[in-house]
Order: sequence, then structure tokens, then C-alpha cells
Amino acid sequence: MAEMAVSDGVWTFNGETLRVVPGSGRDVHELRKTLGELVISIEAIAGVTFEPSRKGGHLRLRLRKGADPLTDAVAGSLAAPADPYRLAIPKGRTGAAEYFADEIRDVLTVWQTPSAPSEEFLLPGPAVPITASAGDGTVHFDGERVRLEWTPFAGSAKDEAGPQEFALADLAGVEWKPLTGMGYGSLRFRLKGEGPDKPPQKDPRCVSWGIQKFGGTTALVAAAVLARIPRGLAELPPPPSTPGETETVLRHLAELGELHRSGVLTDEEFSTAKQALLRRLE
Repeated sequence: MAEMAVSDGVWTFNGETLRVVPGSGRDVHELRKTLGELVISIEAIAGVTFEPSRKGGHLRLRLRKGADPLTDAVAGSLAAPADPYRLAIPKGRTGAAEYFADEIRDVLTVWQTPSAPSEEFLLPGPAVPITASAGDGTVHFDGERVRLEWTPFAGSAKDEAGPQEFALADLAGVEWKPLTGMGYGSLRFRLKGEGPDKPPQKDPRCVSWGIQKFGGTTALVAAAVLARIPRGLAELPPPPSTPGETETVLRHLAELGELHRSGVLTDEEFSTAKQALLRRLE
């Protein structure tokens, strides 16, 4: 049995499962507290690393693609402190964190966990019913239907459309994007046979936000819906970036750099926005 207990949370590994419990302090993100305790089987784990930093570092868990609806829903865009698969390690515990990571890696070597994507989710996803609010709307999912209601911050297009409700059977997929320096954060529900996307702030199938960095707990709603859409019916991930998109991303990176150098973006905001852009090139 190996355990890593710090103010940010407690990770316990018994050789077959990793138990992840978030901390309860005010510095622990709302999303992690709402998600609560996770029990992750060894077959769902792709790897674990300790990432050192000036203040100590992070333990970071990587799950197999297709094993966890939350990981798939956010497509790697959920950065610390909202990421439940990162644990902040203070300076005095870095050695223990490295040992903990080695313990899991040793077991992964013995188990020879498959590297291929999992054919079914190995984690259940957030419990339902679940509700989240961010920016221009509130979204509620009861396991069978999604309902969107608008806040006073919603634009005229959404006000005119009124509250929206979709049956799970009518959904082809769900897409979650964080707020970046280039645009709104959004939670979009894709209906079978729908037309081209509209801008997030005008799409009545989409909750969007321009202030809350991680969109509150909207990512958990995305994961709860994705976990319940039959795997064969869910939309495939977007195709690799085209040369034209690559040029656009590189231009945006240059613009981000200027904003960072001028002091408009903090180091953390710059890093988060840059990583979100770079993921579009993967």
C-alpha cells in the first residue's frame, strides 16, 4: 500500500486500484470537490509522472484513451487546479511523490496494461442528476434529458430561442472547450443531423462563458452525458489540423506572446491558452 497525502488531496494505491480523494480546502477547485472520490483500476491507467517545479511539483496521472468519460470529454484541456488527475505536491514531499509514481509504474510494467484505447469506459463518469452554471446559461442533465436555461448574460439569439431540452437519444456527441485568450469557453451539445456550428454565444445548443476560467463544473456535465451516449453513436474526435489551421494557430501563438509580454496575460493564463492552442496541432 502506498499513499500520498497532502493538503490538495490524498492518493492511495494498493497495487490494483488508485483511490483519488480531493482535498477540502478553499484552494481546491470546485470541479474536483463536486466530482468527489474516484477509484481507478490499474487497467485504466496509461502512466504516472512527477513534474517538479519551483514550489514542489505535481503528480500527474494519464488514463488510457476511451477509459474515462471526463478525460475524453475535455480532450486534455482541463488544466490544474481543476484537473482531478493532478495532485499538487509541496516542496518537502517531492521525494515521496517520486517514490509514489515509481510504485505505480512498477505495477504497470508487471501488469503490462494495454496501450490501445479502451473499447468501453472503465470509469462510470459523474453521477446524475447534475447541474452546472457558467456565463450565459445553466445546464441540467438527469440521465435521460439535457435542459438549458439562460441567465441574464445570454445574448438575444438565445433569449429568443428560449429554454432548450434534448433527449439523450437525439444527441450525437458533446463538446467542451475551456476559456482561452482567443475565445469563449463552451459546452456544446451536438444533435444528430444538425447543421454547421454557430458562434458559442449565439448557439442555443451551447452554454458559453467569457470570465470563469474553467466554466465551473460544466466539464462534469459533459462527462456525464458522454458516459451515457452509446459508444458506437458518439461523434469521432475532430480530424488532425490542416495546413491552414496550423498557420492560424501559429499566428494566435504569436499574438498570445505579445499579450503576455505586455502584461495583459499572467504567466498561468498564457501557459493555459498556449497549451490549448498547441493541442489543436496534435
